[in-house]
Amino acid sequence: VQLVESGGGLVQPGGSLRLSCAASGFTLDDYVVAWFRQAPGKEREGVATTSNSDGSTRYTDSVKGRFTIHTDNAQNAVYLQMNNLRPEDTAVYYCTAGNSLAMGELAPDHYRYWGQGTQVTVSS
Repeated sequence: VQLVESGGGLVQPGGSLRLSCAASGFTLDDYVVAWFRQAPGKEREGVATTSNSDGSTRYTDSVKGRFTIHTDNAQNAVYLQMNNLRPEDTAVYYCTAGNSLAMGELAPDHYRYWGQGTQVTVSS
């Protein structure tokens, strides 16, 4: 079972990035998937979560209207489109998957499988 993130990098404020997370060893469609982030010295924060079972999504307030989470079952992947990036979005971003109990949850304890993370830096 593995989750591998990609797509991070350095971007100027106001710019965009698209993070990808490829799953292997299990089918993402069977799970609730989410993106978390962790900045230096801060706790891991839930950014967005989605469930294929009912199509629901949830975002933390600071990214609403700027970030979009979506899955591609054919690719067995989950993506995070990030627009209008701000310096405070700088963090390591992780994708994660959990069972149905994680539906709508943005707390890390609800998730079982984690990727290794990808660095996003927003700076001029």
